[in-house]
Amino acid sequence: MSLDIGKQAIDLGIITRNADAMLAFYQDVLGLQLEGVIPMPSGGTMNRLKVGNSVLKIVQLDKAPPHDAAPGGIPAATGMRYFTIYVKNLADSVAHCEKAGFKIPVPPKVIRPGVTIAMVADPDGNWVELLESA
Repeated sequence: MSLDIGKQAIDLGIITRNADAMLAFYQDVLGLQLEGVIPMPSGGTMNRLKVGNSVLKIVQLDKAPPHDAAPGGIPAATGMRYFTIYVKNLADSVAHCEKAGFKIPVPPKVIRPGVTIAMVADPDGNWVELLESA
């Protein structure tokens, strides 16, 4: 058996204790558009941001979870450590994030011919890979 994929994208959810800072980063700095805000059945709010055909869900629960994810991106722990957004303006995007005060744990670098990446840390310390391909 294999999945019968119904959407050509993957939606991701990030649980946060500080939705305001996260939304400021993803909306104001990265420029993602708010698709909608909906209540969570278990209590809390989901902010849905468009990323192409994908949706990034920034969720703040009414009762904060008892644990935080390990900070430090890829080398810090197992599990989901980063996600990738394909961009056409990597250098400008990284400079804009840095000017806005966000950490760049991996500055722009060519990882294979025609592909350049950088990693930006959001307010919660999640790594966002920005990738530009020729």
